[in-house]
Amino acid sequence: MMKTPFRVLSRIAVSGLIASAMTLSGLAAANAASTKAPKQITIGTLYAGSGSFADSSLPQYDGLKFWVNQMNAKGGVYVKAYHKKIPLKLIAYNDQSSSTTAATQYNQLITQNKVNLLVSDFGSVLTSVAVPIAQEHKMLLIDPTGTGGSFFTPNNPYIALTSLPTSGVWPTSLADYLIKNHYKRVALIYDQNDFDQSQATTLLAKLKNAKITPVYNNSVPTSTSNYSVLIHSIMATNPDAVIEFGYNTNDIPFLQSVSASGAHFKMLFTIFPGQLLSNIEQNVGVSGLAGTYTYPTPPLLVYNKVNYGLGMNAFTKEFQKSTHSAPNFLDVAGYNAGLVIQKTLENTTGLGQLQLRKALYTFSGKMFTLDGLFKLSPTGAQIGETLPVAQLIKSGNGLKVKVVYSK
Repeated sequence: MMKTPFRVLSRIAVSGLIASAMTLSGLAAANAASTKAPKQITIGTLYAGSGSFADSSLPQYDGLKFWVNQMNAKGGVYVKAYHKKIPLKLIAYNDQSSSTTAATQYNQLITQNKVNLLVSDFGSVLTSVAVPIAQEHKMLLIDPTGTGGSFFTPNNPYIALTSLPTSGVWPTSLADYLIKNHYKRVALIYDQNDFDQSQATTLLAKLKNAKITPVYNNSVPTSTSNYSVLIHSIMATNPDAVIEFGYNTNDIPFLQSVSASGAHFKMLFTIFPGQLLSNIEQNVGVSGLAGTYTYPTPPLLVYNKVNYGLGMNAFTKEFQKSTHSAPNFLDVAGYNAGLVIQKTLENTTGLGQLQLRKALYTFSGKMFTLDGLFKLSPTGAQIGETLPVAQLIKSGNGLKVKVVYSK
């Protein structure tokens, strides 16, 4: 039997490999061609059209809608996986500020509407029910403002916070300011929810490290709307700094009670004047806010040097033209969540939920928007933004913001 030379066998083997590679390449091309781009990218979200969270939720929803309308006016969002622009469809349900209703509707968006992307409603209370639902269904949750620290864990890759740092980080600058300015008699009152409790935990720990023990430390239900008795209890401890951590529906009656009591503190701090200044001002008045402190956020902080999306001034102009109202922070937060979705789609290799998550990290730490630096921790928490401390100063018939401390 005649032996085939080794050199000939090698050529045959190489030829076979080339043929196989060409076949596989052809199959891959055929598969790619057969995977049609969807007619639209569906985004599911909730908003609170009524109830205690409506004042914050509706503007966040307006900001997201503004972004969707902007994209669709340009033919949609470019999706890298399909090398083309695809229109957006926003599916939204009104949860009426009820976490029970929200849980049902988040499930509906995932299981019935089968949305491509899920965006949570405003804040930690309404986001808290979305986190386990999204994780159970292996659905990436785009979270604009649900900042509760317990949402972000190593075993949950299905969440990304877009427009605020986790609330446990917020009081870092506030604590430093208190310590630096030698406030020794600090009174703290906070709501019993993830958002406010995590802030209280951080503040108390930093004060303890500085050997400062609050003269008053009390938690109250998030539903609290009458602070008269509480204010007198705080006054009895003779504090020089009073810190109240709550939502805007808490800040308003708290500040009203302070004004009604005639109490005057060297420092008075609340959260939501920095996010919803016009709303708080309408309810409390300029005199009730003048001299108080808060965390300022855009548009009180103005970022125009951005590398993605509209800068603050351009956004304000376009938003007012579109909605006939001036934007507040929650409008910015909703729009910024849209920018994160846009950049994700521009970088994703597919619409699989973990593919989308992987795409988020391709621009984490590199994208600077009107809301600041977008940067995620390994658990999906926002760590690029910091919140300074500002004082509200009376200016003419209104208020101006003066940043007094920044990290």
